[in-house]
Amino acid sequence: MTLNLADYPHLAKANIPEELRKLPKDSLTKIANELRRYLLDSVSLSSGHFASGLGTVELTVALHYVYNTPFDRVVWDVGHQAYPHKILTGRRDRMTTIRQKGGLHPFPWPPESEYDTFAVGHSSTSISAALGMAIAAEQEDKGRKVVAVIGDGAMTAGLAFEALNHAGDIGKDMVVILNDNEMSISENVGALNSHLARLLTGNFFNSIRDGGKKILSTLPPIREFASRAEEHLKGMVVPGTIFEELGFNYFGPIDGHDVLAIVDTLANMRKMSGPKILHVVTKKGKGYELAEQDPIKWHAVPKFNHLEHKLPKAAPSSPNFSAIFGKWLCDMAKVDTDLMAITPAMREGSGMVEFSQRFPEQYFDVAIAEQHAVTLAAGMAREGKNTVVAIYSTFLQRAYDQLIHDVAIQDLPVLFAIDRAGLVGADGPTHQGAFDISFLRCIPNMIIMTPSDELECRNMLYTGHKANKPAAVRYPRGSGSGIDATGEMQLLDIGKARTIRKGKKVAILNFGTLMPYAAEAAEQIDATLIDMRFVKPLDEVALVEAAKQHELLITLEDGAIAGGAGGGVAEALFKHKLTPNLVQLGLPDEFIMQGTQQEMYAELGLDTKGILTAVAANS
Repeated sequence: MTLNLADYPHLAKANIPEELRKLPKDSLTKIANELRRYLLDSVSLSSGHFASGLGTVELTVALHYVYNTPFDRVVWDVGHQAYPHKILTGRRDRMTTIRQKGGLHPFPWPPESEYDTFAVGHSSTSISAALGMAIAAEQEDKGRKVVAVIGDGAMTAGLAFEALNHAGDIGKDMVVILNDNEMSISENVGALNSHLARLLTGNFFNSIRDGGKKILSTLPPIREFASRAEEHLKGMVVPGTIFEELGFNYFGPIDGHDVLAIVDTLANMRKMSGPKILHVVTKKGKGYELAEQDPIKWHAVPKFNHLEHKLPKAAPSSPNFSAIFGKWLCDMAKVDTDLMAITPAMREGSGMVEFSQRFPEQYFDVAIAEQHAVTLAAGMAREGKNTVVAIYSTFLQRAYDQLIHDVAIQDLPVLFAIDRAGLVGADGPTHQGAFDISFLRCIPNMIIMTPSDELECRNMLYTGHKANKPAAVRYPRGSGSGIDATGEMQLLDIGKARTIRKGKKVAILNFGTLMPYAAEAAEQIDATLIDMRFVKPLDEVALVEAAKQHELLITLEDGAIAGGAGGGVAEALFKHKLTPNLVQLGLPDEFIMQGTQQEMYAELGLDTKGILTAVAANS
């Protein structure tokens, strides 16, 4: 479905940035207003990220108006805020397909558009990538400009400051735009600050500064005095000292919803050389009152009628695995005052809201700092605390070194509650939890558990918490099968599988929540079904018995086949000098694009039909 462009007469004239730049400057406010309305209308039809994009409308218009994109590079941080960018760069008519199988990618994606300069999904990468492009642009010497757009939340990650430190040190020509959408740095927004930013980027100020440096270059004491005077003068009115100390010229803060002010400021900054930071203050959810009031709730939305000013009620369903974890966490904290739970800015997504409210002294949100989260947990564990790190599978990848060196080598009792393991659906390849089994399985001292349902998840969390070793429980996005998971917690025998049914010829070895597919297939062909439960340590007794009693073994997992649980089964059987007919079902050696979980299970042969097809092809 496409929207009627007659309802957006000014936006209709700017399908690509080249067309936008031909329009008069005084039309930009109308274009921004229509762009915001188009974003609202399209996302309400498609579902998708919502509040962040509403806040970057004017900034996006100004960037593409001032800079000669795609020749000039604009690097977005994450992609939640890049929907307006997609609309202005030739993808307007496909916005209602975003995040759907075969539709637009949910984040900036270079194969999709030359305007998407860098693939992003995780935060805090924009400054590093932009610096790399700025270095290349300098060597190319064609006048290419480079801009990084980073949100204030992303500035909490160490990677952003590592890049700032390097960029300021080597002095390459680039602009970093700090999109401060929560007013966490400064509330000083208004005419004075906008005027100040334009003044500090203007020809008058910079000609005086540059000319003064030349005149005073032979008089070191006076030059030092002048430099300090400039610094202190700006320091009185500009809250950017930290950036100045890192070697950047800082400008702002300015109103991020005044498109003409942003255009004037960017136009001036484009003429300047060296590293520069522009601080713009925006409001998440701008232009839609409910999203402004609750940007977390409206961060990502299902399809909805925006004229009704409410989101549709979700259909009744079983508690999702994040909620199962949150309930377990609260139950555990009631009896364990040494329990400490850590999240890298994923309180809501990881189901930790209630815990954070009931046990605030045991709850730690470290912001977007996955490496710090893991080593913080290790430090607590060294002092006798029972630490739990709640983290998405795809985000744990960023803390792999800390997982090995700070937790596993020291054999510390840290439990990793790995949410969004396996296929996550609409967020696509940057968010699929495809690799956690593979990268965890090779680490000594690790216990890795794959619950097949909600109760198993609860009991595995309890088992991992009590194991006094590094342990991981991986569970998927979404709901389970409706099994009650509120009862008394039980310790599981570590490394012990359970046989669900006995059959003939074929044995299906299940790892995780694809169990319903495995169970249905096993019933249809009278196969043995074993819930393996543990990827590490494996139940080798059960494996040897299954190999000796069946003609075909099928391993099933929603993780990468390369290095995955099936690989562990093959290694164990080889150790016992057994060579049965073994088929490994899992994710192929490629990045999995967006689509619903059910669509991708079917496409990748991980549903009932896929299992039966694999059995038929190998019997």
